[in-house]
Amino acid sequence: MNIFRFTGDLSHLAAIIILLLKIWKTRSCAGISGKSQILFALVFTTRYLDLLTSFISLYNTTMKVIYIGCAYATVYLIYMKFKATYDGNHDSFRMEFLVVPVGGLACLVNHDFSFLEILWTFSIYLESVTILPQLFMISKTGEAETITTHYLFFLGLYRALYLFNWIWRFYFEGFFDMIAIVAGVVQTILYCDFFYLYVTKVLKGKKLSLPA
Repeated sequence: MNIFRFTGDLSHLAAIIILLLKIWKTRSCAGISGKSQILFALVFTTRYLDLLTSFISLYNTTMKVIYIGCAYATVYLIYMKFKATYDGNHDSFRMEFLVVPVGGLACLVNHDFSFLEILWTFSIYLESVTILPQLFMISKTGEAETITTHYLFFLGLYRALYLFNWIWRFYFEGFFDMIAIVAGVVQTILYCDFFYLYVTKVLKGKKLSLPA
């Protein structure tokens, strides 16, 4: 494992912990898109079904279990435990506009037309756009809490570091996965505007807002 993948995993884990702590400590999921979290749960479920068929390493298995468990824990907190604080009116992005086209693309463009491979490809494509309901929600409300922006920053940083991971693997291992790289580029591009606002506003103590 190279340093970019490891730090990417740590950034991803940090984002998840920040979000869960934010919800638990404030006893509120205000400003958090439940739809994005449902999509993340779907991403991890479809990607890590290989837990049932293969073992790569203890680290790999542990991280997969953590991602799946935390994803469903977040969905539980938003839609059940702290349901009264969930802002469903602003969390209005239509998930089917992402899931259906991504599902079709996964069936058409994949490495191997097999059940697990199509599900893995689906998860890669879907993750690249999973953050859209959250960004859409922020644009509708006009601003985001600082802790929410920290969550989004580490989530974007994780994906950016994974791009460097793919570059590293290409040069040092001769490994090249076009599907993962293209999806990663798309996902990173979606975060670019947010990264700019994070550096120019949040880090200077100002509130982040996205244009409606």
